[in-house]
Amino acid sequence: DLDNRKHMELKMDQSLLLIHNELPGTDLIIYWKSERCYQCLFQFLVNISHGRKPGKPAFASVSVSTQHGSILQINNTLEEREVCRLEYKFGEFGNYSLLVKHTHNGINEIACDLVVNKNPVDSNLPVSVAFLVGLVLIIAISFLRFLLSLEDFKYWVSKAINSQETDHLINSDLGSPSGADPLTGDPQPEAQCASASGHRLRCLDTFRGIALVLMVFVNYGGGRYWYFKHSSWNGLTVADLVFPWFVFIMGSSVFLSMTSVLQRGCSKFKLLGKIAWRSFLLICIGIVIVNPNYCLGPLSWDKVRIPGVLQRLGVTYFVVAVLELLFAKPIPENCVLERSCPSLRDITSSWSQWLLILLLEGIWLGLTFLLPVPGCPTGYLGPGGIGDLGKYANCTGGAARYIDHLLLGSDHLYQHPSSTVLYHTEVPYDPEGILGTINSIVMAFLGVQAGKILLCYKGQTKDILIRFTAWCCVLGLISVALTKMSENKGFIPINKNLWSISYVTTLSAFAFFILLALYLVVDVRGLWKCQIVEYPK
Repeated sequence: DLDNRKHMELKMDQSLLLIHNELPGTDLIIYWKSERCYQCLFQFLVNISHGRKPGKPAFASVSVSTQHGSILQINNTLEEREVCRLEYKFGEFGNYSLLVKHTHNGINEIACDLVVNKNPVDSNLPVSVAFLVGLVLIIAISFLRFLLSLEDFKYWVSKAINSQETDHLINSDLGSPSGADPLTGDPQPEAQCASASGHRLRCLDTFRGIALVLMVFVNYGGGRYWYFKHSSWNGLTVADLVFPWFVFIMGSSVFLSMTSVLQRGCSKFKLLGKIAWRSFLLICIGIVIVNPNYCLGPLSWDKVRIPGVLQRLGVTYFVVAVLELLFAKPIPENCVLERSCPSLRDITSSWSQWLLILLLEGIWLGLTFLLPVPGCPTGYLGPGGIGDLGKYANCTGGAARYIDHLLLGSDHLYQHPSSTVLYHTEVPYDPEGILGTINSIVMAFLGVQAGKILLCYKGQTKDILIRFTAWCCVLGLISVALTKMSENKGFIPINKNLWSISYVTTLSAFAFFILLALYLVVDVRGLWKCQIVEYPK
């Protein structure tokens, strides 16, 4: 009955653990920590007294997390000596028993045996089913489109049903050669879409649409799976992909749109005013409307969060757009090759911008690793809290948090960072802080570089694919060198909260790879036209 009652009280991502103390005259204390918590202190879980009667062990029941693997440490209360340690990945809504007892070899040897009383549920089954259903639908639709493209299949369908209705059906799906309905002469939706887009690069719109779909899914909970939430500190989850990809796409769009506007003869001064106004609106909307403190009232400014996603986008957009506006060079339609380094003209044409971007990155590195932070080691990149054995509990983010604290004040920072989940941090930390904005500018400029490749080598599919591949490989190798292919032990780990440079290079490498695939599938082969994932223009 106790087991059933406790099982009914379990929440999502929890299981029931019954700990049996069969050691006579020995009280136990159980500690716990997550395998994902790097160099963390053990946390108290439960105390268990010894059994009052022979043959009747004492026990305690606790709920344990099932999101990641758990490490249990059982200590003797009297001597505070470790009796045994156990590492195990508990399953959701499972029922387990941990038996702490003497072995048959003697009273000095203690064994900790884990028994599964009730098997857990497969919490990943809905995700697997959804993935398989989506994959089957994609394959089925692709196969149907292939069949509809075959003349023999058209003929067979026309023999089965009325010929006139068949022509209307097939041409509605595939589009008649003239782009018009064979019966009414009206333009088909696909033809309208192609006409509307003209020479517009569909791969960017499709990439933006994919990022938007991920954003909506993540913002609405993502089924409360841990990999659809932001990582607690180092590492990557699905939720960590969305924001940098938007920044990357924004950089590409800034270059393409500004080039188009300048080619039409728009004044740079007028364009600068539009850039400043748009950036101002983004920042104001982020502070005034899209702000957790706004629910307390429109005049509650004492603890309003100043940094934020839209604020970061506004500042990044302004810097990248102004850089492009100041150093923009006209690109001729035929894009004549330069005499020097013709294969690198997309880079050499913007060498001055690259120098400024490298200077900004040097500032980020200098402040991150050289700025003294009171009470914290210089160059600290850890989460603080119980991480690093609790030595730097209030040093979350190192220089990044220190700069925000000095310039903005702790009351105006994000009060519930993702580091509180695993590392139990107690100080405010803002993942969209001032120092990380530098690396978001770097990421946006890498997006500008992608836009330059698409425009400068327009119509030269091989050159575009080669350059996308090269950027993907170079950025990937930089990430490998910075992280040592490790989540926590590299020089600069991948970290969304810090917007570390390894995070930027890794996500940019992914972005170049996705653009490469989408450009080949959407723009070159034309296999994906006017789909719902293409972001509305």
